[in-house]
Amino acid sequence: MVKQINKLRPKFTTHADGSDAVLFIHELVGEQDGPTVGISASIHGNENAGSQAILELYRTLKDMPLKGRILLLPVANPKAFAVNHRFTPLDELNLNREFPGDDRGNYTQQLAFALARDYFDKLDANIDLHSGTDRPTVDYVYIWSDEGLSRAFGSKILYRPTTGKTGTVYTGTTKTVTIDRRPEMKVTTIELGGGIVDQGPYVKRTVDGMLNQLRYLGVIAGDVVAPPKQVVVTELVGIRPKHGGWLEPLSPANGEIIRGGQLLGRVVSPYDFETIEEIPTPFENGIMVMQHLSRNLVEAGDYGFMVGNLDGAEQ
Repeated sequence: MVKQINKLRPKFTTHADGSDAVLFIHELVGEQDGPTVGISASIHGNENAGSQAILELYRTLKDMPLKGRILLLPVANPKAFAVNHRFTPLDELNLNREFPGDDRGNYTQQLAFALARDYFDKLDANIDLHSGTDRPTVDYVYIWSDEGLSRAFGSKILYRPTTGKTGTVYTGTTKTVTIDRRPEMKVTTIELGGGIVDQGPYVKRTVDGMLNQLRYLGVIAGDVVAPPKQVVVTELVGIRPKHGGWLEPLSPANGEIIRGGQLLGRVVSPYDFETIEEIPTPFENGIMVMQHLSRNLVEAGDYGFMVGNLDGAEQ
């Protein structure tokens, strides 16, 4: 059994309506010493599959023996989460571009500062959960400071960012307040789920993967389950439609091969039914990482697809 469960609610500012702005952290304290592991979700408010997974993980862990402690941060950006929006609605900033934050900045900058001080700075390891929004579905894992931790999640596709190659590494992310400050910290980012489909299978995969990661970290008992055959890509490209309309997916499923000349999808006008745009894959030898699973309405520049380059990929 968990020795103690605490609901931590550190306040960091006051809203104009008089309510307190707080972080929602659940602390599970084990009976034996061990590392402090953080699990966070919904830094982007329209990526809630990870928050659902943390709920189910909590229900599993609360009756298990633990070593060390686990800090669960199910909703990192409550204001964005409440309106199913990627950005914080109070100032329209992307929280995951604002770290390390500013204690006297605008709301999102203060939130980033509070997360760094009251959550990230207390951790030995962090598992950061992301997903597709309510439109695209994504499936891959970042390799940051501990490859074994990333592999233990069990996804088929892993992404190792490499300087000089096309990818999805941005400034001001949680990396700024984790391994950039403490290179020895064990960090991974999970990208799984999303789309206008039942999130249950993605939630289950996420919980199973995190339990295996917690075994890897020595926080819960049991043998680490070996992952299936995995591929590590060092080049990953996001493709956004140039035009708005119906985005019709034509690509194979996530985790499957896509060859040069194949179309990822096309944009069709809902009004005159004409094809406005065809979207080809960017690589001669690629693997699908993110796609729309159904015909969805998109604006120009919305998230469309992601493809990994298999040329130069590792096992």
